[in-house]
Amino acid sequence: MKRIIKKVAVLGSGVMGSRIACHFANIGVEVLLLDIAPKELTEQEAKRGLALDHPAVKNRIVNDALQFALKSNPSPIYSKSFAKRITTGNFQDDMSKIAHVDWIIEVVVERLDIKKQVFDQVEQYRKPGTLVSSNTSGIPIHLMAEGRADDFKQHFCGTHFFNPPRYLKLLEIIPTVSTKAEVIDFLLDYGSKYLGKTTVLAKDTPAFIANRVGVLSIMTLFHKIDEWGLNITEVDRLTGPVLGRPKSATFRTTDVVGLDTLVHVAKGLAQNAPQDEAKSMFGIPGYIEEMVTRNWLGSKSGQGFFKKEKSGPHAGKILALNLKTLEYEEQAKPKFAALEASKTIEDLPQRVKFLFDFNDKAGAFYRSMWSGLFAYVSNRIPEIADHVYQIDEALKAGFGWQMGPFEAWDAIGIEKGLAEAEKQGHPVAEWVKSMVKEGHTAFYRIEAGQKLFYQPSTGSYQPIPAQEGVLDFALAKSQGVLWKNSGTSIVDLGDGVIGLEFHTKMNTIGGEVLAGIHKAIDMAEASYKGLVIYNEGENFSAGANVGMIFMLAAEQEYDELNFAIAAFQKTMMRLRYSSIPVIAAPHGLTLGGGCELSMHSDKIVAHAETYIGLVEFGVGVIPGGGGTKEFALRAAEEMKDGDIRINTLRNRFLTIGQAKVATSAHEAYELGYFRQGIDEVVVSRAHQLHRAKQAALELYNQGYTQPPARKDIQVLGQEGLGIVYVGAHTMYSGEYITEHEKLMSEKLGHVLCGGDLSSPTVVSEQYLLDLERKTFLELATTRKSLERMQSLIKNGKILRN
Repeated sequence: MKRIIKKVAVLGSGVMGSRIACHFANIGVEVLLLDIAPKELTEQEAKRGLALDHPAVKNRIVNDALQFALKSNPSPIYSKSFAKRITTGNFQDDMSKIAHVDWIIEVVVERLDIKKQVFDQVEQYRKPGTLVSSNTSGIPIHLMAEGRADDFKQHFCGTHFFNPPRYLKLLEIIPTVSTKAEVIDFLLDYGSKYLGKTTVLAKDTPAFIANRVGVLSIMTLFHKIDEWGLNITEVDRLTGPVLGRPKSATFRTTDVVGLDTLVHVAKGLAQNAPQDEAKSMFGIPGYIEEMVTRNWLGSKSGQGFFKKEKSGPHAGKILALNLKTLEYEEQAKPKFAALEASKTIEDLPQRVKFLFDFNDKAGAFYRSMWSGLFAYVSNRIPEIADHVYQIDEALKAGFGWQMGPFEAWDAIGIEKGLAEAEKQGHPVAEWVKSMVKEGHTAFYRIEAGQKLFYQPSTGSYQPIPAQEGVLDFALAKSQGVLWKNSGTSIVDLGDGVIGLEFHTKMNTIGGEVLAGIHKAIDMAEASYKGLVIYNEGENFSAGANVGMIFMLAAEQEYDELNFAIAAFQKTMMRLRYSSIPVIAAPHGLTLGGGCELSMHSDKIVAHAETYIGLVEFGVGVIPGGGGTKEFALRAAEEMKDGDIRINTLRNRFLTIGQAKVATSAHEAYELGYFRQGIDEVVVSRAHQLHRAKQAALELYNQGYTQPPARKDIQVLGQEGLGIVYVGAHTMYSGEYITEHEKLMSEKLGHVLCGGDLSSPTVVSEQYLLDLERKTFLELATTRKSLERMQSLIKNGKILRN
């Protein structure tokens, strides 16, 4: 049967329930969010004379929970307007409404008896065939299905979202023996394509996949930190970005998650996985027990492994906990020869191998850490998962690791990792030893552009499934690079489309990137159907190279700076007016020049988590790569007569003048960075590149022709400038902006209005670009703008002067 999810019911509005509801609303699904009715009145309700059966009282718990979620930061919802898709209610009055939904998700408190009571109600009203799932992190799924009707059991499974559901990619699907195969397949596919998740099939074992391995990894560090002779700052340095893991690494991550949460999961594993060979690691060290007793749980309690001192000699500093004395101390910057020597190694697999082999204290730590983890995950197959890629994908998506344990083992070398594990007394699964004896040297291999994994049960390699609609840039590169320079690579994406990737630091845009863009367009115009600009980094682009601009301006190389800005503008216009369709596929931070590049493409296919903005005001200039011009052009297209015309100008002015960055791709429409009816948003990062490629082909097949240069842009001249100058003066008089920001605002308005024209006038794009570049140079060479650039370069901070 064809199954479509139009409406879901989320039962339970706590931290997880309300945020799961928000994420379904994000993707356009209608949501019914229910919770219990209060058992007693608040003091305020009593004073108002309300009774327990009053609708406002009965829905107080669910409404308060939803509002709390919507006000939280980071927001669980792409756009505030999407909250209208959520309807609230209570179990007593509204449970019958679940008869009209397509999927029921239970997210109540983690107690089996309470969950069973909720499912008793669900069975009263649920229509046959409706999906039912429980979002639990620890209760066995099969226990919840006991005693249920056959149709319920056939459509029931666990769906373990990681918190926060909008941002963390992992969704574990945990079926029971009764769950229909078609239900499992549907949820795996739906979670990936529509919810934007890495969906992983997990077995009904304690803590499933990600928490089973991830918590073991963390608990091992807790137990062995003293044995390794390290402190918490050093461990975080060794287990953070250098390994392709989040900056919060280990101890800081625990503070964010909550020490009590970690202890709860660890105790559950110690109790429910008695046959685990590493069960001693799930025991709670004495210093952790003491921290819990003292309520040092992390961010939620104000202190944990780290504490920000509010007063005294260390006021304002973040202190680290000494685990031996349980006193907070100043952090010393960790120094390891291995880390210093690895700084020049950008390739993560090469860096992991280098660190594993290095002969110092850090190298010894890595050999101990990795060998223990390698042995552990080898023994979890087939207990918690049948395939190595399922464990890797779960750890990457759930814990933010760039490399899963089996991928890291491949990087280090299977035989080397196996030998080190045996040397350190960690028993590795027999299937790995058999694999090595058979001559296999990796858990993964690439053949004919397809990624394969080793399957222990068959002793052979098989394709990773569910790759339909997924295009992997790294795999495309593995088939050969068409052209490259120090900052870019061009690859063949197939079907007549090529892809351009940036690989500078933070994917900033300098001369080498501009050269790569021109080369890609040359190649596409000569022999291909279209071009997609994309990369698989964490961020699409942090914008233009501010260091280069500062250097040229500070050394008064004005002609060189003018040439550099003109070159950027010409490249953006080449994107706009090439003879082939150009698609930008941004994600993550897409700032300044990265935003301008996207805005000049024929179409944007953005990941939902795209944080895009023209942020040049922060460094004392206006957007100079066509961004200011583009906002003037778009404002002209939106303008109507009368007050609406001025409102349009003001909105565009404030977007740039306040350096507004969209908190989601959907908000980018509201700020004017994306165009309704042209640009589009995809929730699944895994499917983004494929969709961008298809968009290029669609434009080509529609008979794409090179658009003519625009010479029909109406600007307001003095009509708009009067509003700009009055607004800037008012803000300055009220001490909301500095004198230099007043100057910057007037300069920005000067470009957006087309200069000091006596009346609304029609101008060309080139006229606006020249005006934009002239104004950029005027600001870039002022002392206060140079101070702003210097502050960002040296301190990473925005200076308001």
